[in-house]
Amino acid sequence: MRTFSLLKGLPVIELKSGTKIGDVYDLNISASGTVKGLLVRRGALLRKSFLLEVKDVKSFGWDGIMVQDQSFMKPIKKPDEYTFESQNSLTGKSIMTSEGQRLGLLDDVYFHEEVGTIVGYELSDGFFSDMMEGKRVIKTEVPPAIGKDAIIVNVKE
Repeated sequence: MRTFSLLKGLPVIELKSGTKIGDVYDLNISASGTVKGLLVRRGALLRKSFLLEVKDVKSFGWDGIMVQDQSFMKPIKKPDEYTFESQNSLTGKSIMTSEGQRLGLLDDVYFHEEVGTIVGYELSDGFFSDMMEGKRVIKTEVPPAIGKDAIIVNVKE
């Protein structure tokens, strides 16, 4: 299990040649609340975006993401559904329970890399609250309902 903040910026390495083929810059998240893939940028001046589906990743290391070869990288212009930070972003969106209780603002996600299942959410209540009390992590059993204004979760007791 890992958070997005730990994946962001990691290089994607091709196993076949040992060549760096890009860097992770975001997550592609489905409307059903699962991580579909990693958004990867390559190039220095003319940066292009690619989708690397979770199922195509050979291994998630602490220092890099390994993929068999770069043919698994699918060029994209605009990510579909949701992303964590870029277009149609979930960061900063209000998290609420199905009972109507506001839990905080989404700051990070915990997910199983191999299957893309999100199992927890790191919440913020603002800078000062985070400094005094720290950020909170909530765990869920079922995928959330992602809407325009809020993410609705069923919280594990």
